[in-house]
Amino acid sequence: MIRILPIFIIAALFTFGYSEDRAKNVLFIAADDLAATLGCYGDPMAHTPHLDRLAAQGVAFSHAYNQIPLCNPSRASVMTSLRPDTIKVYDLDRHFREEVPDAVTLSQLFKYAGHRVARVGKIYHYNVPASIGTDGFDDPPSWQETFNPFGRDKHDEALIFNAEPHRKISAALSWLAAEGTDEEQTDGMITSEAIRWMEENRESPFFLGVGFFRPHTPYVAPKKYFDLYPLDQIRLPYAPDDDREDIPTAAFAHNCPVPHYGLEEEVLRKAIQAYYATVSFLDAQVGRMLDCLDELGLADDTMVVFWSDHGYHLGEHGGVWQKRTLFDPSAGAPVIIADPGRGGNGQTCRRIVEFVDVYPTIVDAAGMSVPEQCEGRSLVALLDDPLAALTGGPEQAITQILRPADSRLAQPVMGCSIRTPRWRYTEWAEGREGAELYDYHADPMEFQNLAIDPTPELERVIENLRGRLREKASGEVPMTPFNPKRL
Repeated sequence: MIRILPIFIIAALFTFGYSEDRAKNVLFIAADDLAATLGCYGDPMAHTPHLDRLAAQGVAFSHAYNQIPLCNPSRASVMTSLRPDTIKVYDLDRHFREEVPDAVTLSQLFKYAGHRVARVGKIYHYNVPASIGTDGFDDPPSWQETFNPFGRDKHDEALIFNAEPHRKISAALSWLAAEGTDEEQTDGMITSEAIRWMEENRESPFFLGVGFFRPHTPYVAPKKYFDLYPLDQIRLPYAPDDDREDIPTAAFAHNCPVPHYGLEEEVLRKAIQAYYATVSFLDAQVGRMLDCLDELGLADDTMVVFWSDHGYHLGEHGGVWQKRTLFDPSAGAPVIIADPGRGGNGQTCRRIVEFVDVYPTIVDAAGMSVPEQCEGRSLVALLDDPLAALTGGPEQAITQILRPADSRLAQPVMGCSIRTPRWRYTEWAEGREGAELYDYHADPMEFQNLAIDPTPELERVIENLRGRLREKASGEVPMTPFNPKRL
């Protein structure tokens, strides 16, 4: 049972950090389905100068792992610092307040502390692109003001190319090199609205959540961003021919059972081009907001937090695309925190951290008391020194995903995974549907599943990791109704 402190007690516990008698602002920026396809994360192809600039001003966490690689549960977990097994959110249909109605969200905490609090775009879950321009699956107690722009990408949906016409563009490899300017697109309008709001609220401490819809499918961005990525320079990720032979069936998402969806290589390279184009478009919008902070004289008083709800596959493991796996490209995602004046700014932190840590880190960095409900831990020490040791428990991350029953699986299956500095151990239905063990010292691409025929030494590794995993995540399938059509 989660203990939620009464609001008046929470307010009384706040102790603020000030810069010239002003409480710290927070600009909280969320991307949708963003992999580590950023220059500051070592991607040589990415054109992301503005996010690279943000990383140079802050700390980029190169090994940050979400709790579920799916939009709704991941976002709910970030905003509450509660794990999926606590909030009982595993898919797209359930709101976290059904299980924890009194939970205090991150932005709600800042609202109680006296900040102006607003949301522009997608912070909680939206069906993309169907819910663009609506409140989506929002949480009204989290905000004082909300804004839901929608741009020409909604009007141009009939122009979008769909490589898999039997799927909706929301789930298919689909894209459009759009006519017009950045500001005509939904994400460009979100940026313009965020800038307007910051200009109008510059005199008050604020928490502004800015949520972008890209690079989620359909991959829509102005043509100029496609031109940054010549098609003849794009290659599919490498994988051994036998890569899939030692991977359990449940490890592959139900929406991607066939390698590369059975599509031709040229189509796949165009999809990668379009994905990267949307990443660069997103990067440009972040740059506009960073410039705004400088122009308003707010940069020294504003903590900027950038994150994606989860990672994304672009053909790894012989043809895995999108999300919903427990491999590193899906379970990991960018997290960048730039807090002015911190000693670690401009460095990369390679510690294993979790998305549930984001909430307590921001609160702690702002000089506020972290609520007892938080299941994550503050990473403020890493903002000062990215090489510092983690305190409050072992260096590990827990990620899980729910598989529906389908033509491959007789019944729903929960997959749970633990990532440590050296190992990833994953089990499906507590091992009944298979297990995986990868050694990142020898196999950083997760090509050799050591759980198939482990040595006695590896058996001991598995036993240790299994115990730590089951302390944090349940392999049981939830009893609440499960609708695989929404996944």
